[in-house]
Order: sequence, then structure tokens, then C-alpha cells
Amino acid sequence: MSDTGAPHTLDDVTVVMGTYNEEAAIGTVLDDIDAATDGRASVVCVDGSSDRTPEIARDHGARVYEQEPRGYGVAVHAALTAADTPVVVTTDCDDTYPMERIPDFLDRINEGYDVVSGDRLYWGADEMPAVNRLGNAAFAAVASALVGERVHDTTTGMRAYRRDVIEDIEWTQNTGLSAELLVRPLCRDYDVLETPIEYDERLGETKLDPLSGGAEILGSILKVAVEERLR
Repeated sequence: MSDTGAPHTLDDVTVVMGTYNEEAAIGTVLDDIDAATDGRASVVCVDGSSDRTPEIARDHGARVYEQEPRGYGVAVHAALTAADTPVVVTTDCDDTYPMERIPDFLDRINEGYDVVSGDRLYWGADEMPAVNRLGNAAFAAVASALVGERVHDTTTGMRAYRRDVIEDIEWTQNTGLSAELLVRPLCRDYDVLETPIEYDERLGETKLDPLSGGAEILGSILKVAVEERLR
């Protein structure tokens, strides 16, 4: 594991997300982050919404960067780049992820892990549509075969990273960025921990088509794994 040095605190955490027309959920998510971190963590949202999402986010104290909608990965990558703290936590803005686990993820980073990844499938993810569960199981099987170690949940949106991991890797994917954010660190022998998390039914409507989106994610896993093996 990495040399931990002085332990990081919640003041050293930025929570980042890409947001797109999530006015039904964004306020709840930001309230949950605030409660979980005693208001100490920073929040960065990169937004392409046409609804009140950016206004609500700013009212809750988030830094909001607005851009034309260009996809999930473009927004999340911009949010990762905007974060300026030693620890960066990614999440989605649909209220599916347990923000109360942020301190636990930080504890694992302080133990020496470079990446801590929330495994939604460990307890079954019953709130996830069946087609999504099947697709995520397939992604994990493919990624495991290509990476050479067991991978449980390639597309979870909730992870914690040491900032140097984010800075040291060139991220290239859009729809498949969530998978890339796990596959490249694994291929480069960073210390990665997958830990079980609860997963709730989303608030608001999903923006990702499971078939076309799933095909793009699978393509990203294949492309990224091959690129890493050829480095």
C-alpha cells in the first residue's frame, strides 16, 4: 500500500459529480454529503442541465461549472480536474449512493489504499433494474478476465481516490469513464479496494439507455484493458 503520511481529514475531501437535469435529487444528495462530512467536504458539480439543478446545487454551497452537455465522462472528468484536495470522491447525483459512507472511504484511503470503490452488487442491488444488474455482472466478468484479478463492480459511481492517481493517468473515455476509472488503476498496480455499499432506487429519470450505453461501456473496458496491456 501507499505511504499514508499524516492522515487526511474530511477537510481534505472533495466530492465531485457530473449533473444533468437532476433537480429531483440534487438537493437531497448535497444535504446527505453535508450531513456525512459535517459540512467540511467541498463539492464540485459540472452541469449541463436545462432545469434548476445548477441553481439548487449553488444554493447548497457547491461549486458549479456549467458547460454544454457532452456526456457523462466529459462532465465527471471536468469535475475531477476542478477538485484541488488530496482525496477526491466521485458520486452520482441521483440519490442512489450512501453518502454516509464517505468517512469510511476516507478511512480506507488513510490505511494506504489508492482507490476505494463501492461495490453495489455485493448485496444484490435489488433496486437496480434487472437488465442493469445483468449488464454489470457481465462487465465485471469481462474486466476480471482482462485485468487478471477478480473485479466485482466496474461501473459504480461512488469511489474515493488519492489525487495523484487522478493526476497521473490520462482519462479518455466518456460513457465508459466509470469503468476506466477502475480498470486503469488496477492495470497499473495501484492498491484498489472494492467494498460493499447499499444501492437505492434513483430519484428522477435515468439518462442512460441500457443497450447503447451498455455497448459503449463494454467497448471502453475492452479498449482500456488492451491499451494498458500494451503500455
